[in-house]
Amino acid sequence: MAKEKMCLIINPVSGTESKKNIPEDVAASLDQKKTDLIIRVTGYPRHASEIAREAVQEGFKSVIVAGGDGTVNEAARELVNTSTALGIIPLGSGNGLARDLGIPIDAEKALDIVLKDSTRAIDYGTANGHIFFCTCGFGFDAFISDRFADERRRGPLGYVRNVLESVVDFKSDEYEITHDGGTLRERAFILTCANASQYGNEAHIAPGASLDDGKMNVSILKPLNALEIPQTTLQLFTRNIDKNSKMTTLVTQRLHIKRSRSGVMHVDGEPLQAENEIDVRIFHKGLHVFAPDEAEIRKKREVENIFTSLTRWFN
Repeated sequence: MAKEKMCLIINPVSGTESKKNIPEDVAASLDQKKTDLIIRVTGYPRHASEIAREAVQEGFKSVIVAGGDGTVNEAARELVNTSTALGIIPLGSGNGLARDLGIPIDAEKALDIVLKDSTRAIDYGTANGHIFFCTCGFGFDAFISDRFADERRRGPLGYVRNVLESVVDFKSDEYEITHDGGTLRERAFILTCANASQYGNEAHIAPGASLDDGKMNVSILKPLNALEIPQTTLQLFTRNIDKNSKMTTLVTQRLHIKRSRSGVMHVDGEPLQAENEIDVRIFHKGLHVFAPDEAEIRKKREVENIFTSLTRWFN
């Protein structure tokens, strides 16, 4: 019987954790009689995409990424609509997709998920052809992504600091938003299309979003005054932002956005220049990924929901 082929992609500079033991740990965990492990280390932007593309062409069963959101997304974009499954060992700062899938942030536990060989099919989205798995955005989140693309200090505290430093410089735009149920016009501080519930770092912009329902949750937050920023930021990190009185949520499979001018957007935190009109679409279950059992995740989320309910009560 032919061996299954696995490609391990390591980004040596993502996050703050050392990657030096990852190759040895992965190799030691595999049955060498059944699996051929190929290890590749990224050396430049988009290198993970190149490696993943070659793995698909060569018939690899899986591509395992040890790195952050950027590396995961680079590789995953090459795996959509293929039989090659994505594994994630989350070693970045945000780890948005891993967190939403319930993959442990601990590297050894994340590897255990891969070894269980249980995969889940999830949706992905496109914004003017650019693939995303968690979110794409056109308002303040895009502004932040662009301004702090090279920021070295990551994590929740860095995110909050960046928000507070930048909010005075940001100007909200007017949007015409056409979705499955009609058209609305709105001036928005945040306009985010969410396939997953969060940006990363447990910053939940769309608490009701699902990775496999074939739709996106569109979060539209009206302009805020300075006094509203701290409370809104707290709601973002406690899964309560959908309760904000200035938030409107749409659920749709397709979206057309028209804004007053071209400018920056982000796809999974990566800033890009885009036209004044953007088409966003969700594709149903186009990526296979190693993930925990969904029943286990539901139990975990039930506990989190209890905490969230208590937080809302005290707020």
